[in-house]
Amino acid sequence: MKIHVAAAAILDQSGRVLISQRAENTHQGGLWEFPGGKLEAGETAAAALSRELEEELGIVPLATEPLIRIRHDYEDRHVVLDFYRVSAYRGEARGLEGQPLQWLSPADMQPESFPAADRPVITALKLPQRYMITGADAVRPEEFLKHLSMAIERGIELVQLRAHPLSDSAYRQLLAKLLPVCRARGVKLLVNRPQGVLGWQSEADGLHLTANQLASLSRRPDGAKLIGASCHHLHELQMAERAGLDYVLLSPVQKTTTHPQAASLGWSRFADLVDQVNLPVYALGGLSADDLPNAILKGAQGVAAISAFWSPVN
Repeated sequence: MKIHVAAAAILDQSGRVLISQRAENTHQGGLWEFPGGKLEAGETAAAALSRELEEELGIVPLATEPLIRIRHDYEDRHVVLDFYRVSAYRGEARGLEGQPLQWLSPADMQPESFPAADRPVITALKLPQRYMITGADAVRPEEFLKHLSMAIERGIELVQLRAHPLSDSAYRQLLAKLLPVCRARGVKLLVNRPQGVLGWQSEADGLHLTANQLASLSRRPDGAKLIGASCHHLHELQMAERAGLDYVLLSPVQKTTTHPQAASLGWSRFADLVDQVNLPVYALGGLSADDLPNAILKGAQGVAAISAFWSPVN
């Protein structure tokens, strides 16, 4: 049996998300879920979402955008779920079908309390839409710190420390300077060390793996809270999903000045690849913040970039 569902992550002004509890006598009964329901014949996902939220909660969504699409096989059914982020709505949410409701921060959500198909949604809600990879000047720590501080002032919440020319010792020293700055502002800092990143789990907020490191994984590395990888084709995306990673960077979407000979995916191929995996995917390669709305529409978690986010220092 194939079922197509539209569901919502409804946010309040403090960033909490509304969840509802499934009735005990239903499939996956007793678990918490994101409100929504099945599409009717001839209905679009967006139309189904509006109808379901009004029927279940008595609200009308006013501002929505795609969050993530999930495909999941249960023993007796194949489910396609289109999740939307709802940032504004009219009315007051109430459990009109008698279902218990709860407002909860994504950081406080316990994945095991949700159906398996909903769990990647929790990860997507924890991740920002802009992902910065650090640029040049790693050999000049004070200058590097200024760049980072300016990017944080402009709203960056997730940073990959990419400084391949540095020795392990110099990299650790730079990491030690950056971590207090990031943690004071609630910014997550990820380690990227192609020479041996898997031994660094305890020294940052997470790991970013190269495609070569990803290929050597048989399971998710222990000890890291957040793990992602660089991917360029479907096989790598599928490896990341099987390994239980939290996100991937998919590139290059457009031509880049750093790798002008690399064949770009283009937005159509990017969207096709994203639709085949159940994890948040950042678009990378020749992009800027201006590309974010289109990236979201193509199924991306958001946009990753170096030059577009690595703020210049005056």
